[in-house]
This record gives sequence, structure tokens and C-alpha cells, in this order.
Amino acid sequence: MTTERIFFPAIPKIPYSPDAGAPDVLCFKHYNADEVLLGKKMEDWMRFSVCYWHSFCGTGADPFGFPTLHRPWNEGGDMAPEGETLEESNKNLDEITDLALQLQNKTGVKVLWATCNLFAHPRYMNGAATNPDCHVVAFAAAQVKKGLEIAKKLGAENFVFWGGREGFLSVHNTDVAAELKHMANFFKMAVAYKEKIGLKCQFLIEPKPKEPCKHQYDYDAMSVIAFLKHFGLDDHFKLNIEPNHTTLAGHSYEHDIVMASAFGMLGSVDSNTGSPDLGWDTDQFPMDIRNTTMVMKPGGLNFDAKVRRESTDLEDLFIAHIGAMDAFARGLRNAIRIVEEGTMNKMVKERYVTFSSGIGKKVEEGSASLEEMEEFIKQYGEPQVTSGKQEKYESIFNYYL
Repeated sequence: MTTERIFFPAIPKIPYSPDAGAPDVLCFKHYNADEVLLGKKMEDWMRFSVCYWHSFCGTGADPFGFPTLHRPWNEGGDMAPEGETLEESNKNLDEITDLALQLQNKTGVKVLWATCNLFAHPRYMNGAATNPDCHVVAFAAAQVKKGLEIAKKLGAENFVFWGGREGFLSVHNTDVAAELKHMANFFKMAVAYKEKIGLKCQFLIEPKPKEPCKHQYDYDAMSVIAFLKHFGLDDHFKLNIEPNHTTLAGHSYEHDIVMASAFGMLGSVDSNTGSPDLGWDTDQFPMDIRNTTMVMKPGGLNFDAKVRRESTDLEDLFIAHIGAMDAFARGLRNAIRIVEEGTMNKMVKERYVTFSSGIGKKVEEGSASLEEMEEFIKQYGEPQVTSGKQEKYESIFNYYL
């Protein structure tokens, strides 16, 4: 008997049923994997990934309440418990990943990305790569070394670094410049070992502004991009954006995805959302069609999300994933209509038309001088006031939702 039949005997294969009624939640109404849109199958536009430790291992616990979700597959503790020594921990990890590789070969399931937990253990209470004690940094480096070997073993497409405690709680006891340099050198060691063992995957950094640190060095997309470019690491890393983190940084849902994409640094998306009115990381499944339309792109969409602590039925896991996948499918269809009809793209192009000729073209090409700009103003005088037409753009966008 297969695992899904053991744990989910009442859940059928999820069909595509576009004519299903509102109460029918165990079917896709918009996601049709084989449907071709703009020359690409929908499943290729949106490569969904299930996040085991959040979606399936979430307990429903929050800062103010005990676990409410008791899953039969979580009984018995960790799959690869940490040992008394590094060698013992690595042995435990080898045993479970040997099994994982067998199951991958059997099922065809692939690893979107792998990572190392460098924040939960007490040794990392003052950070990992940025810890003031080099002994701790060395332990973190040894853990990443093994993690990279496992990533190669399982064929991971990406390897994510999330600096959960790479930051500070007080500047009084922190040498910020030293910690940033140490973190950069830590990443350079990882790059060197990746190349040494022939690991073919993309390195990703996941920005987050706070929680648990007062200030984390990977605050948002622009902070991470600036860090990577400053230390010459931008050829080796891209960003894994989690929109819930983006809103914690005070930005709109789509902000970090847009900024990372603009610099060619967007690697993957942790597909979740939060409740900005709460002010902490709630990791909810994304259901807002406006948001899914704004961030639509080809690439990995990892459901780094948890059902609510009040959603205690096993079927709620399926309902959440189905609903979120449908939300992205609707977002994809909306985005394709926007592209195909071209109304908004044409409007944006017209807004920047002055950069297509004359002095504007020289500015675009980077060949203009301040003297030329001054002469242009002497000849043509004060520029006209031109409306940004924000409400018009927003109204047109809403038309496609």
C-alpha cells in the first residue's frame, strides 16, 4: 500500500474540474497542468513544491499556544536526530537520505532546494556565520559542508541560506562590519566547496527583516543584493523571496520579487502570505488573486506555508494546497491576458518615450554628461508636468482580476 493511501485513505486523486461548484474544494477549478499558455504548459510556468517541515510537520503551535495539529507521520521524533557528535549527526543524516534517494528514484519526486538549520540549536543563539566565536562559525561551516554533499546526493536544484540569527539584538556588543565580512567569507567557503565537489545547483539567500533578531543582515531584497555585490558574490547567488517576510519589512507583497527580478537575481519564491496587522510571520497559504497576479513568473513556487492552528482535519492540508494552486493559476491566466492584450505595457512604454531619442537616449545609454544636460535645459527650459495616471493603471489592472 502506498504512503498516501496509508495516511490519506479518504482523499482521491485531485481532478481538474473547471465547472465544479463553490463547495467542491477537492478539485482544481483553474489549475490545469497540461494546458499550454504562451507556448508553455501550466505545470512548467508554476513548478509547485510541497514544504515538508512547514506544511506537513506544522503543529499549529504559535507564540501564545500549544500544538493543535497531531499528525500520525510525526510520531517518533526527528527523522534524522542530531547526535552527540558531528560524526554521529552525519551518520543519521546519511541513513535517512539513503532512504530518501530510493524513494525519489521510485516516485520521480525531485528536491527543489535543500538547506541547513543554522539557527535553532543553542550553539547558534548568537548567530552562525556571524557568531563572535569562531568555534561556532567552524561548526556551522562543517554543517554546511555536509549539507552540500547531501544536496548533490539528492540532486537538489537549489541550496538556500536563511540567516535566522545572522543579525543583532544590540549594537552595543556587535561589530557589524566584522560580522558582515565573516558572513561573506563563509559564503565564499561554500562556493569553493560547491565547485570542488561538482555540485550543480543554484545558491539562494532568503531575506527576512526581523524575528528572531531585532535586525537581520538579510533585511530585504535590496539589502541582500547590495551585500552580494559589495563582496563580489552576486555571480554565485540569487534570492529566494518569501512574501510574508517582505511584508514584515514594511513593503508590499510583491516588492521583493519585483526588485530581485529587476536585477536578474530572482531564483525561487516561498509561496506564502501573512497577516500584516499581526506583525509576525504567520506563513499562511496564499489565496489573494491580486497578489498571485502581481508576482506571476516561471519558476519554483515552494509552499512554505502552514494551515491555521484551527484547521485540524487532514483534508485541510489538501484544501489549502489546492486553493493556493488555483489562486496562482488564476494569477497566471490574468497575467497572460495583461501581456497578450498589451494595454498596460504600451502605456508604460509611452511613459518613458523621452528616453528613446535625443538626450534621453544618451542618458539611457550612459553617455550623457552634466554639461549636455545643462545645455538641454537652456534650450528647452522648464519641463511640463505630466500625470502619472496611477489610478488609471490600477483600474485597468483590476479589470483583469
